[in-house]
Order: sequence, then structure tokens, then C-alpha cells
Amino acid sequence: MVNPTPAPAVLSRFPVADLDLAVETRCPDGSPTLLFAHGFGQTRGAWNGAATALAAAGCRCVTFDSRGHGESDRVPGGADPHGGYHMDQFADDLQRLAAAQPEPPILVGASMGGLLGIVIAGEVRPAPFRALVLVDITPRWETAGVERILAFMQAHPDGFADYAEASEQIAAYLPQRRERKSEEQLRPLLREGADGRLRWHWDPALLAGDLVQESERYQPLLQAAAAKIDVPVLLLSGARSDVVSRATVDEFLQLVPHARHVELSHATHMVAGDANDAFTREVVRFVQSLDPSADRRRAGAVQP
Repeated sequence: MVNPTPAPAVLSRFPVADLDLAVETRCPDGSPTLLFAHGFGQTRGAWNGAATALAAAGCRCVTFDSRGHGESDRVPGGADPHGGYHMDQFADDLQRLAAAQPEPPILVGASMGGLLGIVIAGEVRPAPFRALVLVDITPRWETAGVERILAFMQAHPDGFADYAEASEQIAAYLPQRRERKSEEQLRPLLREGADGRLRWHWDPALLAGDLVQESERYQPLLQAAAAKIDVPVLLLSGARSDVVSRATVDEFLQLVPHARHVELSHATHMVAGDANDAFTREVVRFVQSLDPSADRRRAGAVQP
């Protein structure tokens, strides 16, 4: 898997049930296909470093903004809990994207993206993913870590006066990062309002409805789905994470005994951003370990 000069990322719009998603593809002729699903409040940009490196290694890399995030469409009237954002919508979007790929993709899912992957891989047959890479997420998580993330997302409803102020707040939230984000790096993460202030890219309605409460209620479903996963699984966790703990990892490995677990010593919950080189290296090792003949046997077993 070597492609020293991969083609630039290609941005496109992908229609799902009720809106369009922003999708970026790197190394379009590469193989295998890696489909990256970001966490709640993130964008496809969270994967830029990993996707660029893996595309250079010869993989076809597909990243996207989830509904209500980044450059993807927002749900009209999304603040209405009865017609707004729901976990089933995110899962359906991911399934549609997976089905549109030229081959069953390897899903690389962080946080919310990983939870969606667990549900789909466990409940849908045949599984639409060739394998799963779960990034610092397990079916049960530490509530305090999630509350810290939500507190940051809710902390600045009036936005920021300029990019420097936003950069300062991110630095306070991510003290383990040595370099502050530049204005160029922040532009995809912020939108300028009619009042001239900069606000985060996500739809505020994501925090106003029942979506967060739904995720807590999903835990029994996630645990049951995990026990039915029959594709190869790699769990990458951050040793300094406050979302995943030794207890939640051990519980997951009991549910999915064939899963492989690697802990990255210097990473928090933001694994790919904190330790991109180590993260990418482990993904490459996992991809190279997959047995194509096993994929063919699994596909043959589900043929009518």
C-alpha cells in the first residue's frame, strides 16, 4: 500500500433521506476503502491528518460531515424534538454512505461515529462494513467525560469576537495540544453570523433536542449489538481519556472477545488529533492484518 503522490481530496455532496452531506474522497482509485465517521460536534476535518497519511499508503479514504455539522445540511426545524435530530437518522446516513462505496468499507468511527458503527455492524445483516476501527468509544462510557464535552459545546452561545478568542478557548479545552489553531485551521469550524460574531459550525439544535438523552438510552442496545458483531474490530483508546476507562474497555472485550485493543499512551479522548502518527500506524497494521479470503467466505455465507 504505497501511493507517494495521492490526488487532492475531492469534495462532493451526497444525498441522504432528507438532506445532503458534505463528503470528501482521497485516493479515489485506492483500496481498501476507509470510511471515517467523526464524533459529536466535530467535522470531517478531524480526520485530515490520518486520511491524508492513509491515502498516501494506498487506501481510498472517505470523510464526511454528519448532518447538522460542518458543511452538511441542517435539519429544518431541528430544535423541535419530534422532528429534529435523532440517532436513527445518523445511523441511516452512515448506512447509505457505506452502501454507496465500491466495496464494503472499513469504518473508522470516533465517539458518536463509533457508536453508530457498533449498532449497524451488530444489527444489520449482512454487515455493511468489512471491519471496524473504534476510536476511544465503547458501548458504555464515563458520563463525566461526555458532560465535559457538552459543557464546552454549550459554553459560548453568543460566539466569539474573532478567531483569536476562539483559539484561546480551544487551547483551554485541549491543554495537551502544544500548538494553537491558526485562523486558517479555524475557518472550517466557525460560521460568521449576521451580527459579525463567529459561532461553531454545528447546528445549535443538536443540543436543544432529545439527541443527547437518546444516546444514554442507547446503551443497552449498544451492548446487545456489540455482542453480535462478527467482523474484525480494533479498539484504539487514549490512556488519558475521560470518556473510556479500563472498566468500559474490559466490558467491551468481554462482549466482543475477538476484538483487538491498543491503548495510545499520550492520547486523550481526541485520539487522532493527540497522537496522529501512532493512530495512523495502528490503523495501517490493522488493515494489513485483514484476511481477504475471510471477507469472501463471509460474503458467500450471506448469498441467497
